[in-house]
Amino acid sequence: MSIERFFIIANRDKDKKQLFSREIEAFLKERGKRCCIAYTDEERQQMRDQLRSGLDCLLVLGGDGTVLEAAHLAAGTGTPILGINLGKLGYLAEVESHNWEAALQRVLGGGYEIESRMMLEGFVSDRERRVYPDAYGQALNDIVITRSRGLQVLDFNVSVDGQFLNRFSADGVIVATATGSTAYSMSAGGPIVEPKARLILLTPISPHTLNSRSIVLSADDRITIEMIPPRSGRPLEAECDFDGGGAIPLHGGDRVNITSAGGTTRLIRLSHRSFLETLHKKITS
Repeated sequence: MSIERFFIIANRDKDKKQLFSREIEAFLKERGKRCCIAYTDEERQQMRDQLRSGLDCLLVLGGDGTVLEAAHLAAGTGTPILGINLGKLGYLAEVESHNWEAALQRVLGGGYEIESRMMLEGFVSDRERRVYPDAYGQALNDIVITRSRGLQVLDFNVSVDGQFLNRFSADGVIVATATGSTAYSMSAGGPIVEPKARLILLTPISPHTLNSRSIVLSADDRITIEMIPPRSGRPLEAECDFDGGGAIPLHGGDRVNITSAGGTTRLIRLSHRSFLETLHKKITS
């Protein structure tokens, strides 16, 4: 199926005057395609209401962070995403900026594949299991619970499918997809996973024990993280974040409930370069 309509989202720090965006827009329109640029936050939200699976493509100009933003905008629409890298070597942005014309020619000619990536979704409830309004999100990379300020150690219980797993004392915990295994989870000592795998990684952040390691769970598991109030009686200073999209404050007794999301992020792939090749280049660069 031919893609007829393109939406461009650019990293505003790396394409400040929209010069690159306008160049791509002109290239596509010269070839009979419809194209528009969603530059402001308001334009991006309006764009989301127009996305259609199969007929549209979301072009992302930036790095992996901008691709994550696009994944949230496209969530539930099935619209495929193509990232054009304007930053350092990333895992999600498929095309290097110097090669964008050849890449788009391949897309217009149908010379691409679409790769589906698992996402997570979660919500926060209080000790009475009442869900907080607007305390919900989805994540392509990870859902992170961490202290919000100071040096307070966080205590929390982790349960899987209603069964108690372990109590942790740590600076926080990262719940990641395979895609997110090369992001914060890796920095915290978690394993690197082939990104198309369906699983959930649970990695404590600076655990205050000698035997806490990452735990690999099934994509079908339901994870509950219960925040334990500080023994000192001080208020809990913690927050929950979905792909870096904004912090949700947490209180003692709150529960963060996490499962795999119903939808996926669909990434356009043009090269047959394997994940291991990309990983090797990242490690040796």
